[in-house]
Amino acid sequence: MSLMTKMLATAALGCLVAFPAAAQQITGAGASFPNPVYQKWGEAAQKAISIQLNYQSIGSGGGQTQIKNRTVDFGASDAPMTDAALKEANLLQFPAVMGAVVAIVNLPGVADNQLKLTGDVLTDIYLGKVAKWNDPKIAALNEGVTLPGLAIAPVYRADGSGTTFVWASYLSAASPEWKGKVGVGTSVRFPAGTGSKGNEGVAGTVRNTRGAIGYVENAYATQNKLVSTQLRNKAGSFVSPSTESFVAAAQNADWSTPNFAANLIDQPGATSWPIVSPTFILLPKDPKDPARTAAVLKFFDWAFSNGGKLAQDLEYIPLPDTVQAAVRDAWKAEIKGPDGRSLASQ
Repeated sequence: MSLMTKMLATAALGCLVAFPAAAQQITGAGASFPNPVYQKWGEAAQKAISIQLNYQSIGSGGGQTQIKNRTVDFGASDAPMTDAALKEANLLQFPAVMGAVVAIVNLPGVADNQLKLTGDVLTDIYLGKVAKWNDPKIAALNEGVTLPGLAIAPVYRADGSGTTFVWASYLSAASPEWKGKVGVGTSVRFPAGTGSKGNEGVAGTVRNTRGAIGYVENAYATQNKLVSTQLRNKAGSFVSPSTESFVAAAQNADWSTPNFAANLIDQPGATSWPIVSPTFILLPKDPKDPARTAAVLKFFDWAFSNGGKLAQDLEYIPLPDTVQAAVRDAWKAEIKGPDGRSLASQ
C-alpha cells in the first residue's frame, strides 16, 4: 500500500470515528415545571439510546395546544386534561414524574426556609388583602423573625401554566374565598401582583424584586439558590421543602383515577409537603409519524428504567414501579401504528 493510500485510509477512519450515526430526534413542548428533569433525561438518553430530545418549555397551555395541532411529537402539561378533551383530541395522557411547587421570597435578612406561611395567608397575599411583610397575620406565624415593613410584591405566571393550576388548586383547597372568586385553572385572574412567563420568569422576577413572593417548581428554587419558605400542611405541621417531605406526600397518591389524574394537593401526614403534583405527557393515539412516536415511547421507557436517580438529584419524585407498569400497559393498548400493531412493542 502506498503512502498516499495509507493516508487516505487513515483519514477515512478518522471521519467514521468523528461522525457517528445521527440520533433519532423527537420534539416535545409544554410544561416548564418538569423542564429541568426532561433536559437531564434528554442529555443522558442521547448517549444511552441515541434519541435526541428537543423540548421547549412554553407552559402547559402551549403544550396542550401544540399536541392538539400535532406540531410536536408529544405535549407536556402539569394540569391533567379532562376525559372529554382527551377523547376529542384522540390523546393518551400518562404521568412522567412528580414534583413539588414551593413559595419563594426575596426578603432582606430572612434565610432559606426560615419564614413560615399557611395556605390562608398565601391566599390573602394573592387576593391583595395582606400587603406588608410585617402584617400581624404573618408576624403571628413567625415569632422571633424580624420582618421588614416592605410592600409584598406577588408574582404569578402570565402564561397558561400547569404550575398555576397546581398553585391555584392548593389555594382553593385552603380558602373557600379563593375557590369562589378565582378558582382553579392553567390561567386565572390574579387579584394582586404581576405576571412573568414560565417558572424561569417567576424565579428571575422574585430574585430581582425586593419584597417579592412567587411560586415555582422546587428545582428552580434550588438551582437558582432562591429563598423558599416553610408551609403548614394538612396535619398542622410546618414543613420545609425537601425530598423527604415530597416523597411523604407522594406515597398517598391514588392512581386509580381515570387517565392517571392523581390529586396530591394537601395530602395527610405529619411530614407531607402540601403542594406535590404529577406532570403529564400527552401522546397522539393516531400519530402522524409512527416511527417518531415509537421513539417517544422508547425515550420514556428508558427514563422510567434509568432516569430515577437523575430525577431525585433534582428533587423530583420518580413514579412507583406499579404506576410505570400501568403506563406501559396503556402504551401497548392505546398507541398503535397504521397496521394496528402497538408502537410500544416495536
